[in-house]
Amino acid sequence: MDDAEEMDIEQQQPLPNTSKRFGIKNSIQTNFGDDYVFQIVPKNDWTSMAVSLSTNTIKLYSLATGQYIGECNGHTSTINQISFSSPSSPHVLHSCSSDGTLRAWDTRSFQQVFSVSGGPSQEIFSFSFGGANHNLLAAGCNSQILFWDWRTKRQIACLEESHTEDVTQVHFIPGYDDRLISASVDGLMCLFDTGGDINDDEQLVSVLNVGTSIGKVGFLGEKNQKLWCLTHIETLSVWDWKDERTVASFEDARSLASKSWMADSVDYFVDCHYSVEEDRFWVIGGTNGGSLGYFPVSYKETRAIGPPEAVLCGGHEGIIRSVLSGVPGETMDNHGIFGWTGGEDGRLCCWLSDGSGTSQSWISTLALKSEKTRKKSRHSPY
Repeated sequence: MDDAEEMDIEQQQPLPNTSKRFGIKNSIQTNFGDDYVFQIVPKNDWTSMAVSLSTNTIKLYSLATGQYIGECNGHTSTINQISFSSPSSPHVLHSCSSDGTLRAWDTRSFQQVFSVSGGPSQEIFSFSFGGANHNLLAAGCNSQILFWDWRTKRQIACLEESHTEDVTQVHFIPGYDDRLISASVDGLMCLFDTGGDINDDEQLVSVLNVGTSIGKVGFLGEKNQKLWCLTHIETLSVWDWKDERTVASFEDARSLASKSWMADSVDYFVDCHYSVEEDRFWVIGGTNGGSLGYFPVSYKETRAIGPPEAVLCGGHEGIIRSVLSGVPGETMDNHGIFGWTGGEDGRLCCWLSDGSGTSQSWISTLALKSEKTRKKSRHSPY
C-alpha cells in the first residue's frame, strides 16, 4: 500500500512579484522503481483520482488525503489516456493503450468490465464519448479514427483518409454532441459531423492546418467555440473552429513565458487551463528541475503571455507530466487543496494554498529522494 508522507513546510519572506506560491501538503512515491506518472484525472464527484503510470498500471487515491485505494492492472503497454467519462456509470474508468485496447474498469472492484481492440499492431492514443444519441465511442488508433457503439461494443466506422500520421487527440465538442475534433502528428486538426453514416467523404466538415505535430487540444470561450492547441515543439495557438480561422498564434510561447518569469525559465508546457466563470485562460509551463508556473494568456484584442499567477516549486525533482488543479487563487475543495501534480520522478505531489492572500513562498524542507538519477529528456509516445 502507498502511504502519503507528510511534508514540513517553511514560510519565507514575501516575494517582490505578484505570483502566488503554493506549498507541499504531502508527497507520494507511486513506486520505488524507475517509473513515471503519466496522467491524473478526478472522479466526477471529486472524491478520488486515478493515476496512470509507466508500469502500465492505474492506481487510485483519495483526492483529499492521498490515501491509496486500489489499482487496475491489465494493459501490456503504455497507457496513453484515462478518463472518468463513462455515460453509463460514475464508477467506471476508461483507459486506452499502445497495446491496442480500450478498456473500462469498475473502480469499486478494480476489475475490467469492458474491452475493445483496435486490431493487430495498432496503438490507441486517445478516445472520447459523444454522438447525437450519446452512443458513440471514438478513438485515435494510429492514423485512423475508429468508432464503436459503446452500448453494443460493435465497431461501426473507420475514418482512414483524413490523417496520414498518428492521431494524438479526439474530442467530441462539449455542447455539440455530434461534432468531433481530431488532431494528429501530421499537423492537422479535422472537424467531423458524426450524425448519420460516418465516412471520410461526407462527414469531414473542415481542416485546420497547424503546421507541426500536435500534442494536446482543448476548448475555451463562449459556447466552446474556440480551440486551443499545444504542439510538440512547444508552440501555442487559439482557433475558432466554427469560422475555421486562427485567433492567435504564439510561435514563441516558451520564450514569452520565460521572459515573464523572473525566477526561472520554461522548458516545456504541460497543459492549458480555462476558467468558464472568469473567461480566463492559462498555459501551464514547467522546468526540468520540477517547478511549474500558470501563465495567463491574452488572445483577444491584445496577444500576450503574462507573468505566472501561480508557482508550484519544491515538490518534484524532474519533468512534470500531469496537473490536476483549480485556477490560480482558488482551491479545488474545502480541504484547501490547490491541486495535484505527477511527474517523471514517480511522485504525486499535493499542493496546499497558504491561505494568506499574499505572495508568500512556501518551500518544502523534506523531499523524497529518487532511487536513481533520472534522465532530463522528456519521454512521451507523442
